[in-house]
Amino acid sequence: MLTPSLMHHLSIVPDFRQAWKVQHQLSDILCLTVCAVICGAEGWDEIEDFGHAKLDFLRQYGDFEAGVPSHDTLARVMALVNAEQLQSAFAEWMKACHDVTEGAVVAIDGKTLRGSYCRGKGKGAIHMVSAFSAANGVVLGQVKTAEKSNEIMAIPELLKRLNLQGCLVTIDAMGCQKKIATEVLQKGADAFEAAFPMAKVASFTGDSYVTDEKNRGRQETRYHIVSEITDEFQEISYEWPGMKTVGVVMSFRQKGDGAPEIPMIRYYISSAELSAHQFAEAARQHWFVENKLHWSLDVALRDDACKIHRAQAAENLARVRHIALNYLKGEKRFKGGIRRKKKAALDETYLADILAV
Repeated sequence: MLTPSLMHHLSIVPDFRQAWKVQHQLSDILCLTVCAVICGAEGWDEIEDFGHAKLDFLRQYGDFEAGVPSHDTLARVMALVNAEQLQSAFAEWMKACHDVTEGAVVAIDGKTLRGSYCRGKGKGAIHMVSAFSAANGVVLGQVKTAEKSNEIMAIPELLKRLNLQGCLVTIDAMGCQKKIATEVLQKGADAFEAAFPMAKVASFTGDSYVTDEKNRGRQETRYHIVSEITDEFQEISYEWPGMKTVGVVMSFRQKGDGAPEIPMIRYYISSAELSAHQFAEAARQHWFVENKLHWSLDVALRDDACKIHRAQAAENLARVRHIALNYLKGEKRFKGGIRRKKKAALDETYLADILAV
């Protein structure tokens, strides 16, 4: 899936250094960092140590004429690499190697890099918004929200960078524009309650779909219904001129032999005409961004534990972790989880297989 060369796309990232002072090429530094993070390195010292241990291997992918850069050099260079250029290279790489299928769900969601907060330097934690392909489990692109801003401003910038023709893009309520979010909160809930009172949901005669899932002693039944735009939604539809479908998901959870929990109801609006089955799949796949991306970043790659926050280093290293995760998820032959795939640190043949997928 990730066959087009990453290094080809990273070559567009400009090297800010004066040429006569350059001892280690930027492409070598980026290659070393990506490979080391794939193998579990978390900081500059560990990346340098990996480089010394795997120098012969790395020379198959770069020059490394001057050997391995020191941890100080890695920290300095990665702090000053243009984060927007690195993001553009990442997005172009994914466009070249990831075919988006018609109707595929792309979930948009944000995640805060908690370790990037530094009170002493007056730096707030970085918040990244990612586009996640639910079908393939890979990140298509990501942008950092501007300081004193939020996801609402970052999402349009992210969407501009991606080719999502034919995709079903899912965003939670934060993705609404401020004005529209207010309308949804103030009027949307009333409209849904008027159109779908509990009695009507329970006896709904339109298009519906039920899923039943058992996992770790918990059983959850989800009841999905969809409807065209009814009179109750006319006022909201003026703010959302493309709105074609409204949906409701009612979830019932029960742990073991205990009493069922109070049903949870979630409301959705869509610019796509969806059947109840399609709606159920899209609603479920949206949460893949949480349990297949954010969870993997935190548990397998220790995203939140990273305390690096110098200049642009936190954002750049976060993007490298996204690259590493895409590579690790792209390798399908080994059936272990992401953490077990770090055996690539011990097996250069397996690391080469990961880089070749």
